[in-house]
Amino acid sequence: MRLNENTMLLGKRVVLVPYTSEHVPRYHEWMQSEDLQRLTASEPLTLEQEYGMQRSWREDTDKCTFIVLDAEKWQTQPGPTEESCMTGDVNLFLTDLEDPTLGEIEVMIAEPSSRGRGFGTEAALLMMSYGVTKLGLTTFEAKIGQGNEPSIRMFQKLHFEQVSVSSVFQEVTLRLTMTESERQWLLEKTSYVEEKPYRDKLAEPR
Repeated sequence: MRLNENTMLLGKRVVLVPYTSEHVPRYHEWMQSEDLQRLTASEPLTLEQEYGMQRSWREDTDKCTFIVLDAEKWQTQPGPTEESCMTGDVNLFLTDLEDPTLGEIEVMIAEPSSRGRGFGTEAALLMMSYGVTKLGLTTFEAKIGQGNEPSIRMFQKLHFEQVSVSSVFQEVTLRLTMTESERQWLLEKTSYVEEKPYRDKLAEPR
């Protein structure tokens, strides 16, 4: 999605930046993990295919993707490269043609050392706030493997409620409808977030 190609969201624990070609090698390295393939229901891709996927995600109007950076590492720049600060990604899929206000949210904290530190929770909150304020979303769904208890608990803490279980796909669907009180709660939870231009001089091939 080009809407967020020059958007950076600064949180306390994480920084969200657009998924660019610079991030692909590290992302590809993550996705060689059989555990991550299982948790994300993904097939292994070649590096060339991963570059193609990154380009399509940037162009597709129904996908919004941010790379999750460790804010503490990132703030020490110009020391570490941005790639070395990468810790995961967060996505919104706007795939319901009959309901453009529905977004499916997906969070992956790929770096084992970054798990259990609140990165996934904050990344989800930042993405939900972006979805509500920039994309006009009023309902969020999360589809999570039945065995992924940490993710299920995380979304439940974010007020999502379980609405269905698929024994075929072995996944749980959780949903959050943004009532006025939920919207107020979300905006208050993310009131500290700063939105800045990602890179004024960013010039990826179009």
